Amino acid sequence: MRVLVATTANDGHFGPLGPFARACRVAGHEVRVAAPASYAAALERAGFPHEPFADAPPELIGPVMSGLPTMSFAAADDTVIREVFGRIDAQAGLPAVVGTVERWRPDLVVRESAELASLAAAERAGVPHVHVCIGMHEIAARFAAAMDQPLAELDALAGLPEGTCATALAAETVLSSVPEMLDHAVGDGVPGFLRFSEPVATGAGELPGSWGDPALPLVYVTFGSVTGSLPPFGGVFREALDALADVEARVLLTTGRRVEPDDLRPWPANAHVEQWWQQDAALAHAAVMLGHGGFGTTMGALAAGVPQVVAPIFTSDQVANGIHVAAVGAGLAVPMGPGSVTRAAGEVRTLLVDPSYAVAARTVRDAIADLPPPSEAVPVLEALARG
Repeated sequence: MRVLVATTANDGHFGPLGPFARACRVAGHEVRVAAPASYAAALERAGFPHEPFADAPPELIGPVMSGLPTMSFAAADDTVIREVFGRIDAQAGLPAVVGTVERWRPDLVVRESAELASLAAAERAGVPHVHVCIGMHEIAARFAAAMDQPLAELDALAGLPEGTCATALAAETVLSSVPEMLDHAVGDGVPGFLRFSEPVATGAGELPGSWGDPALPLVYVTFGSVTGSLPPFGGVFREALDALADVEARVLLTTGRRVEPDDLRPWPANAHVEQWWQQDAALAHAAVMLGHGGFGTTMGALAAGVPQVVAPIFTSDQVANGIHVAAVGAGLAVPMGPGSVTRAAGEVRTLLVDPSYAVAARTVRDAIADLPPPSEAVPVLEALARG
């Protein structure tokens, strides 16, 4: 079976696809990844052949992004979903993705929530496709609700009858790595999702040297790989260090590859800063995590049984993830906005002294561990490919 995995150029979007791509490859199937040309290095590190398509033109993205600060959060979030993912990204990628599908003839397309060019290309070629949700159940519904006009435009550009892409999106099989107890804790959970989870690596892992008092608990702080590249939010790293400077704990902060740790000196005596550190290794030592609610970091902490404080920074899925974490008692969430990281640092103290949050986090950890592995998704994907 030939499997074409399709993603936008975002680690948080490709991450949920990875377990299924690896499982298909282990099962002997040929896997390639359609992604923007700018994502080539990430796919090389992941070990997958790359089928590149065009990145969004800067002259189109620039005006959209520059207008976001003047909007309410809800309007800005809708704009990014509709205009960036639904229209600009998808239309830029469509010609090359159509070419890949026609040339390579995959038996199945596996796409993530924000990648729509492959949906139109698959429908055009009559190739079955499946959707991997990149967050809680609300994300799939939120994307679908914002996409009516962009999907209609994709129909026209791909030469499809009107309504084809919208109908196909609504009928897709959806895979998720979120256990029901977490997904259904808020709103109307989606019972039709097929749920799988990759086993978490075990072992203590290493920390970057020694600092502070080794007898104190470790607080792991991460705002993902994108925050540091967004100038309006660059101050959250300094804010976190200052707010946690007097907490009775050791602090490990990672900044992502766009921010140099030395630019944040002087560090507080209880803190150490790295651009990147293996998340599993940090979480193996952590008593609490402070994060932005990105799907990879949120689920990583839950899979490790580590309670967390969520300080959403710039998207609705971060807000949703924090609400779900708080709903199951595995942590706390603070409102998005100025000073949110400082407020979150205050809640870190609560999690350090109240063991109920760790107990709840371990309950979610066990629910994640009880999900079938991605290898058991392979027969489902094979059946979809057969139609």
